[in-house]
Amino acid sequence: MEILWALMFPLLGAIIALIHITKERNTADTHRKLEIILMWQLGCGLGLSLIWGGIGHLLLPDQVAQSIGWATGSPFQREVGMWDVSIGIVALLCLKYHDHFWLATIIGGGLFLFGAGLGHLYEFIAHGDISPNNIGGVLWVDLLFPILLAVLYLLYHKEKADIHTLK
Repeated sequence: MEILWALMFPLLGAIIALIHITKERNTADTHRKLEIILMWQLGCGLGLSLIWGGIGHLLLPDQVAQSIGWATGSPFQREVGMWDVSIGIVALLCLKYHDHFWLATIIGGGLFLFGAGLGHLYEFIAHGDISPNNIGGVLWVDLLFPILLAVLYLLYHKEKADIHTLK
């Protein structure tokens, strides 16, 4: 079940991107399709998921801590929650701002997620933490979603360069 929660916002982003591509008449070119997919993955897949996670860390810190296998009562939860909400808002702004803003968001948010994923792996290997939000779907989204965003960004810019080469 945890994998569904972890994938909820990236799946929402994919669904919205598909609807957007379907409704837009001029999406025959791959560059525009990649732009739409990347925009919605940044806004929903990254932005909304981080805001959701941040709200959990801020409003239900003990429940979230237990679900990860952490000790309860730590004020550090506020810092993690504020980071999540802050980067989530930045990622939502990707719906309006593109290119270099996207790259900065992918780097900042991606490094955080990937680092968190490595932290989850460490806790599993070093301490045997098999809590649902340590070794479940969150782990795989933390490790793989930043790679997906980076690949989409690189493909988007490759297509953009190919378009300029053809002109």
